[in-house]
Amino acid sequence: MDKVGIPEVVLNSGHKMPAIGLGTGGSTLPLAEQLPLLVEAIAAGYRHFDTATLYGTEEIVGQAVAEALGRGLIKSRDELFITTKLWCTDADHDLVLPAINESLRNLGAMEECYRMGLAKSIGVSNYSCAKLSTLLENATIPPAVNQVEMNVAWQQQKLMEFCKDKGIHVCAFSPLGAYGFYWGNNAVMESPILKDIAVAKNKTVAQVALRWIRQQGGIPIVRSFNKERMKQNLQIFDWELTDEEVGKIQQIPQLRSCYPTDLVGPHAAQYRSLEELWDGEI
Repeated sequence: MDKVGIPEVVLNSGHKMPAIGLGTGGSTLPLAEQLPLLVEAIAAGYRHFDTATLYGTEEIVGQAVAEALGRGLIKSRDELFITTKLWCTDADHDLVLPAINESLRNLGAMEECYRMGLAKSIGVSNYSCAKLSTLLENATIPPAVNQVEMNVAWQQQKLMEFCKDKGIHVCAFSPLGAYGFYWGNNAVMESPILKDIAVAKNKTVAQVALRWIRQQGGIPIVRSFNKERMKQNLQIFDWELTDEEVGKIQQIPQLRSCYPTDLVGPHAAQYRSLEELWDGEI
């Protein structure tokens, strides 16, 4: 438990990571408007922020941290857990072996960042069980986290079991089905099962969906700059879903929302289709 009451998980690197994070990608708000909202999130209790070079938000996350320090919202940078991501590098698909060797070199560079103390932990994203198995066979430092789409409408049971067995934590992006974003759907937020549970427990549908991820061992990465919803999304740690409620949620029809077609095809590094990328698993 951190100083603001958010539970933490211990990664295989030995470092602690807050059990919920705030994502900074996909917002249509100008960066100047996002900055004060990130500071507001720190004030509300968020200590885990997810960014990437691709999102264009790394700089404002840094600015928000500096402002939070200046205002005394946090005493040191060490109170925060910041995740950033390296984007895929393009390579000629026909040069399969060089592409694989480049991937292994990239992995080595990530491990070197870890050894040099430039990163407390290293992880991967959108890795299937098959790709994790290959990675673990080659890595000297195992990934601490695998970030994938996970929500009640895309439950990732096989991957969750595999990662748990290997000591890898799963971070869940699109925990609410990317509701409101162009690539998302309403399978989570409009679920009759979740709505019934929410009414019975006097919670919001989003809180029920996030609590389910928590009870499966996942770490939801929420995305909302609405002040009230930011606070509500943190209120998932002092109550539980019953076994009966979890059983009902397991019956929700499965529907993936994320189809990153920009990662595959003739222009991509290694994979011609999403089936190849995810090995038919995730």
